[in-house]
Amino acid sequence: MSSGRSIALFQIALVIICSIGVWQYSIQEDEIEHNGNIVITDSNGIEHRFEDYPERIVITNTYAGTVLRMLDVNLDVIVGVSGDFDDASIWPELSDVPLVQLSAHSEIDFEALLDCRPDAYIVFATNGMVDTGMIREKLEPVGIKVIALDFYKYDYLREEISTFATLFGAEEQAESLFQEFTEIENMVEERISNVNESDRPDIVMEHHASLTRDPVVLTGTSQWTDLIDRAGGINVFADLPGHTTHVDMEAIIDANPDILMFDGITFEIGFNDFDPENKCETHMDFIAGRAGFDGIKSIVDDRMLIMSGEFAGPMMIHGLPTLAKYFHPTLFTDIDAEKYLDDYYLEHHDTERVGKFVCTSFGG
Repeated sequence: MSSGRSIALFQIALVIICSIGVWQYSIQEDEIEHNGNIVITDSNGIEHRFEDYPERIVITNTYAGTVLRMLDVNLDVIVGVSGDFDDASIWPELSDVPLVQLSAHSEIDFEALLDCRPDAYIVFATNGMVDTGMIREKLEPVGIKVIALDFYKYDYLREEISTFATLFGAEEQAESLFQEFTEIENMVEERISNVNESDRPDIVMEHHASLTRDPVVLTGTSQWTDLIDRAGGINVFADLPGHTTHVDMEAIIDANPDILMFDGITFEIGFNDFDPENKCETHMDFIAGRAGFDGIKSIVDDRMLIMSGEFAGPMMIHGLPTLAKYFHPTLFTDIDAEKYLDDYYLEHHDTERVGKFVCTSFGG
């Protein structure tokens, strides 16, 4: 065999071997992509696979950060945040983490986000102010997994926490947390279980986006309805369609609720907030002055209630005794509902609870 022919055959063999190697590598990479050791499904029904626990994530809402703390996950894993984490008194370890957007609802600075080199971006799943689909379309082609979780719906809270627990190897911590949840739920349930349906207060809860002439109320699919029900109340607009819906003033007057509640997200109440401009009182005075509202039971009996946004997030179960005690004060006279909130901050945020969390029309 000539020398030239031998070289040609060697080159052909080398090409074939290299081609097989590249093919096998591609197959392995594809298997890693589709057969990762860690498999989760987010609240949009999207499956995500990871070979190892993520070491670099971006989170933009405090609910996700709170759940990481509740599961004792090291927050060093967070490499990008939004301006929602600007309170260094509760998020000191994130004060120097790069900012990728002003809030969980604002536009993303994609350049800043890419500079963080995250494995995953944690986003709301069903929040109407966040275009989760668009975010996924932009980030997943560049190798950033977009994991959609809400942490503000009672029915899915345990499931979503379990998803995070699987993602970060915190299954034992999740189990302990769920036991804590169950103890609180059982305490409340035992006390209201014998309350007749007719003795449960009728509740109207207005959304923070309520308009002056056209109130927006929370319906049966909102997370607040689950909490109202568990606390022994009845959302009189639970059967209306949608998460929130507009109703006429007359509809609220006709419902004649025992208690009027308001979503406190836009009020300056909650952790390290103290309603400095007295917006709670101003708001409730305005509501009481609506035409025809002077005869509503909740106005006559002075039972209006504004609860901070924390009650609608991962703290919701620890906040359940507070709501139940407002609904049924005589059933919870021996229960220190405030202690559940204090313990929540001490145990899960390693800090004392400060701030005004609830406003009431009777001076609370």
